[in-house]
Parts: sequence; structure tokens; C-alpha cells
Amino acid sequence: MTELFGTNGVRGVVNEDMDSKLALDLAKAMGTWIGAEGAVAVGTDTRISNEMLKEAVSSGLMAVGCDVVDLGEVPTPAIQYYVKKKEYVRLGVAITASHNPPEFNGIKCIGEDGTELTEEMEEEIEDIYFKESFKMVDWSDVGKKRSDDPLDIYKEAIKDKVDIDTIKEAELKVILDCANGAGCYLSPYLLEELGCEVVTLNAQPDGTFPGHNSEPTKENLKDLIELTKKTDADIGIAHDGDADRTIFIDEKGGYIHGDRTLTLVAKKLVEENEGGIVVTPVSSSSSVKDVVEAAGGELIYTAVGSPIVARRMMEEGAIFGGEENGGLIFADHQFCRDAAMTAAQIVEMVAKKGRLSDLMAGLPTYVLEKIGVPCPDELKEELLKELKKEYKDEDHDDADGLKLYYKEGWVLMRPSGTEPKYRLYCEAVDEKVAQRMVAEHQKKLRELIDKADKPS
Repeated sequence: MTELFGTNGVRGVVNEDMDSKLALDLAKAMGTWIGAEGAVAVGTDTRISNEMLKEAVSSGLMAVGCDVVDLGEVPTPAIQYYVKKKEYVRLGVAITASHNPPEFNGIKCIGEDGTELTEEMEEEIEDIYFKESFKMVDWSDVGKKRSDDPLDIYKEAIKDKVDIDTIKEAELKVILDCANGAGCYLSPYLLEELGCEVVTLNAQPDGTFPGHNSEPTKENLKDLIELTKKTDADIGIAHDGDADRTIFIDEKGGYIHGDRTLTLVAKKLVEENEGGIVVTPVSSSSSVKDVVEAAGGELIYTAVGSPIVARRMMEEGAIFGGEENGGLIFADHQFCRDAAMTAAQIVEMVAKKGRLSDLMAGLPTYVLEKIGVPCPDELKEELLKELKKEYKDEDHDDADGLKLYYKEGWVLMRPSGTEPKYRLYCEAVDEKVAQRMVAEHQKKLRELIDKADKPS
């Protein structure tokens, strides 16, 4: 298992866990891993530590002979699309901590195909990093640095995948919340070019996230919900900090959880393709399985993590995939979570089929409760062993953490790959049952964490 890389890259509090020396040496390891051929594209979200880390990463790469293409502040999916399309680019680096608070930042590695590296690849980089076996080059062979803009080719690729004429004819009013993140540089302009009337919230890049925390939860999107409802808008759209996830608000001001969007798009694409494979993690709602199988498709479950989903999609020839957090992956576009593409696709659906609330009303309904339970990183492995002992007689699987199947629903307990906590998911048809399951398993998690923290 990787020591530095989590579910989505290396993350930490700036100048504590994530500092310039780590960024410098990790970049040397990356460059050593790919060899001094081709270039590495580096982009960031809007966090105030982005320049510090970008310069350290660029320096490390050039020190081992790699050229660097500075993409500036851009959505992570734009970096990924650029890496996939530019033949001379061997690797991409996104400097972002996505939805984490502003004191965090991170480093995410992107392969030549535009998809995040596999765990095996990350292990190879870590081996170079920890052994400090960097292949430093002679003074005359250090890399060079130049700048480029990935936004135009990325935006045009999205526009090519939707019916612009139909969207323009619908004259939709959209309220867009960019969370002061990287989506500010693209999504308002994309939606305008699709023919929408766009009203923006938090559309000024600001790495302190003054509007609200960059995680698009219901609590953080109160202003978006209120404005969508009060202004008779057709739809509200919200991104996270690096614009690879999208959450929607319907025309009544209803907050739509990411698993509902995942279900809606899965249903549409499987029906249009008269079948097909959809890939999603074990944490996703049962509604996805219901609609995919009803439409003649096949659903494949994976461990949690968008790179895992994306690479399984590639292996299986899947038409669609994604996570319950609003991160959707469109196989005919690119194999990574893509907020702008998701926004364009849902806007097109509303333009063609009518109100978003009506589209959602036609889907199977489950109640999914999700919370985090604080757990030090060093206790996560021991806690998982204890959970497996505790529930060994229950119907379960352990593809990722521990998922328990009950008559009334299911429970998933898994260690977070990005934060010092366990994630607890509970799904049932009835809200009271889901809340009861959350309370019971949250209590058990806390008991076992306390036990692991105080060994006898």
C-alpha cells in the first residue's frame, strides 16, 4: 500500500504535512520515474499556497531533466484533458486539495491517458522518493519551463458532446456557484456559450474560500438554494474547489444528492445505448443498480476512488461511471470526474425533457446518510481488523472497508483516503431506519476507535 498517496493524491496542511521540500522531492521522484523525455503539465486550483507548491514541483521536475508546461489556475479535468491530448506530455500534476479546507493542499499525478495513476504506479514513485534515488542531470540538461492554456480545447470538447441548439432554444436560467475555485475560469463562460442566462455566485477566484467551504454540501449551498428558488431559475449548479464534481439544485430549490445525479445519467445513457456497463464504488446508492439493470445494462462495483472507477471503466469498456459525491465520468469524453461536462449534460437533459424535479421524481428513492467519524490515520488499519471481527457473522463484503447487508438496507464503514476519519454510509428506504443505522454504527465505530487508541 502507498504511504503518501491517498484516494486522490498526496494531501496535507500546508507547511505542516504538505511543504515545499516534500513537493520538491516528490517531483524529483516523478521525473525520475518517467525519465527526462517529454514534458510534464502542471496546473493548480485557487488555493493561496498553489504558487509555492507549483514552483517547488516545477523545480524538482526540471532538476531531473523534465520540461514543464505551466497551465496556471484551471479545473483539474482541464489538466487531465490537456495531458491526454498533447502527445509530448508524459505526465500531469494537479496541485489541489479539492474539497478540503483552505489550509490544505495536495499533489495529484495524472498519467499520459489523462487518468490518475494506478496504486502500483504511485508505489513506484514512492519507492524512488523514500530511497532518494533521484536521477539528477548535468547543469546543461536541466529542464525548461513554458506556459500554455488548456481551457479552449477542453471547453470545445465539452460543447461537441451536447446539443447546443436545443439548449439555446430552451433559454434556461442557471444559477452557478463556483465556490471561489477553479471552476471560475471556465463554467460561467461555457454555460453562456451554450445559450444559458447565467447568474454567478462565488465566481471570483479566492483560495481562502470566503463564500463558503469548497465542499458542495447542502449546508454550504444555502445561498445557491435560496437564489435558485427565489429567482425562478431553471437549475442551480455548484462545483467543488477544483471543479471535478458537480451538485445540482432543482427549480424548486431542492438539493439533489450526487447519487441521484449519478442514477439519472446512468439511466439515460444505458437506455440510449440499449445496454452497456456502468461502474461505481460500493458506496453508491442501490438506485444506480436498479435503473441500470432495468434498462438492460450491467453494474460493476469497485472500491471507492475515482481513479479506481476510471481504470475499471477502461478495462471493461464501460459507457459511464462515477461516484455518489457528484463526480461523474463520461467514457466518450475522458476517464476522470468532470464537473463542467456533468453540468453541460444535465442542462441538456433539462432543455430536452423538462424540469429537473420531474426527472428526479421518476427515479427509485432511497435514503442515504453519510457522516465522518474522526479517526487518527495510524489507527485506521487496526480499526478495520476489529470491524471485521465484530461483524464476521453478518452478510458482508470487504472490497473497500466493510459493507454490511441488512434486510432494511446496507451500511459501509471505510477509512478515508484523504482525511483522518472513517466514512460511514447508511442506506435504507425509510429515513428513520437510515438514521437509526447511522446512530448504531457510529456508536460502534467510536467504541472501537477508543479501544484501539487505548490498548490493554
